Amino acid sequence: MSALPAKPGLRLSVSEWYSRNHQLSATAQHERLISNVIRQDGRSLRNETNCKVGSCAGSTYTTKPVFLHTSWIRHSPIFWLLLFCRRPGMRVTPLSKEQTEQALAATVIPLEVSTECVTLREGRRGCELVIDPVDEQLKKEVDLIGRVQQVLQQHIDKAFEQLSVLQEARHQLTSDLQNKMDTLDIDMSCLSLTIKSPQISLKTNPTRIPSGSSTPQEWLQFSQYNVSRAQEAMQVSQQMREDMSLTRAQLQNELETQRRATEFALRKRNHHEEQARDELEWQIKTTEDEMTEMESDIHGLDTDLQAKTAALKLAHTRLENRTNRPGMDLCRDEVQHGLVTEVNQLEATILALKQKLSEAQHSLQKMKLHHGRMLQDLSRKQEALSLEQRSMNTRTHLTSASCSGKTPVLLVPLTNSSGRSNLQLLAQ
Repeated sequence: MSALPAKPGLRLSVSEWYSRNHQLSATAQHERLISNVIRQDGRSLRNETNCKVGSCAGSTYTTKPVFLHTSWIRHSPIFWLLLFCRRPGMRVTPLSKEQTEQALAATVIPLEVSTECVTLREGRRGCELVIDPVDEQLKKEVDLIGRVQQVLQQHIDKAFEQLSVLQEARHQLTSDLQNKMDTLDIDMSCLSLTIKSPQISLKTNPTRIPSGSSTPQEWLQFSQYNVSRAQEAMQVSQQMREDMSLTRAQLQNELETQRRATEFALRKRNHHEEQARDELEWQIKTTEDEMTEMESDIHGLDTDLQAKTAALKLAHTRLENRTNRPGMDLCRDEVQHGLVTEVNQLEATILALKQKLSEAQHSLQKMKLHHGRMLQDLSRKQEALSLEQRSMNTRTHLTSASCSGKTPVLLVPLTNSSGRSNLQLLAQ
């Protein structure tokens, strides 16, 4: 899987926090009972005993071999084991494969949701673009889903190969069983013949050995080989089904654990961002109130400065006018000293007012700049909070998808290769 694109820019680190619980629960027990084999062994023994007793009681010589061969085929353990192996739990392996395919298909939505959450959170700007636990959990989730898909696909491929082996073994069993049933039909027909039957006649060289004839030992070994191969294939399939079931349960637990860890990190991050937003809103409001007070004070300082400037002009004018007094009346009297003192006091006051007004204006300007930065940061925080909430809303598809699980439908069993109805009749 290709790496997710990362948005370039400055990223701030935050403390990592994550929680991950792993639960393993899997139970798979399959038992097979073949009591038919034991019962049919007993029937075969009774029939063979009755055959020997019947031959001593006066049955004709020509019917005895036919009956014995028919009884051996009909009541042979191999014959009934063939029937048993022809009807194994072959539906179970396709069903397990289908369940694994459904589990693989079910990972598409979580992968899309996780990728969309990563893409949404890449839309954060400025200082809000941080490497937080949510980023780490989302990346873990994407990697986990990719690993889950790979493991499930491997199991599906193995199940497909094993199904091919099972189908081949079933084909061999079905073909062998059909041949035995055809033989049984022929032997039963021979058994029904008597010396009065109209179908009997002399044949040319009836004692010849047909080409392709086998000995009873070869016949038994051939059937035993087919049965043993089918049993081995079924054992492998059973183990594979157990492995697939256990793997699905383990992977599902891992995905569920990771989903909860990611959503916990999202909720925690969302809570922290809400706290930061509320704090910033309070700071902005307090700063705006302070700016209003500062503007009022600046207006008062400016008014006082204008008033003191007007008073200074008056004092300057009086002093200048008194310089026009004639002769000895140009005296440095008490009025002169009072006006000089008043001018000095007014000049000092005006200087102090100007300094304070400059400081106030500078402070107001700094508050306005910081207020603008806070508004910009608030906008980014609200944007980031909106992206977090959209991510949380997007992840609701995961819980809705898990709650709407469908019951797997049983597959149609494979038909036999010959297509003849004799197999079904005998199975009944």
